[in-house]
Amino acid sequence: MNRVHRQVTHGFHLVEGKMDHPMEDYIVATNRKVSGHHLGLYAIFDGHSSRMVAEYLQSNLFDRILSEPDFWTSPKEAIKRAYRDTDDEILDKVVGSLGGSTVATAILVDGEKLIVANVGDSRAILCRNGEAKQITFDHEPLKEKQQVESRGGFVSQMPGNVPHVDGQLAMARAFGDERLKEHITAEPDIFVEAIDANTESIILASDGLWKVMSNQEAATCIKGLSNAQEASKELIKEALSRKSRDDISCIVVIFD
Repeated sequence: MNRVHRQVTHGFHLVEGKMDHPMEDYIVATNRKVSGHHLGLYAIFDGHSSRMVAEYLQSNLFDRILSEPDFWTSPKEAIKRAYRDTDDEILDKVVGSLGGSTVATAILVDGEKLIVANVGDSRAILCRNGEAKQITFDHEPLKEKQQVESRGGFVSQMPGNVPHVDGQLAMARAFGDERLKEHITAEPDIFVEAIDANTESIILASDGLWKVMSNQEAATCIKGLSNAQEASKELIKEALSRKSRDDISCIVVIFD
């Protein structure tokens, strides 16, 4: 089978929200050549209660994943192990009981295969022929209530508010958060997608975007744009126009 080589570009943009805390989002968007493969490494880290966990993940998570000896033969098992070991290290050395972070990572291999993993409510979508396909699952407390309760925790919801694990965390999976670690997990869901001729773009973003835009609205917002950097800015501009108050971080990958 002849390979069709397509140009791949990426862009990213971040804005601090109007909440009562400093910016807690971090991004990785870079290219790297490893073992003869061309990799696109993209990630959204959305911290909470502290920037320390998200900042640590930005600096270390991809190196941990790619150093796993079986990454090329068993990528799902390698990524799960890397996530677990990184979370253990965070709890032991970085932050203790203070703060945590959600994560969505995407590894594009030779422009042909996409490996996506997520913990929490940052999200990745794939755009094909103008249609949005959600790749990741949002780890919302109500969706994982049974798992939380099986670990001895509980899910509560105050009037006018979103559900929380143990009344504290608005997601059921996260790195860090030692005080809740018996009741939540940092185990990722992992998905592998083929990049075909109909694939137009990939969008990764923190929940500051998804709170105010549907997957299809995001795909439609950047349809026809060929500049990935402008596309990422356009998405955040639209989210702000819809009154998103949270930190927003966004990466767009465009295939020619």
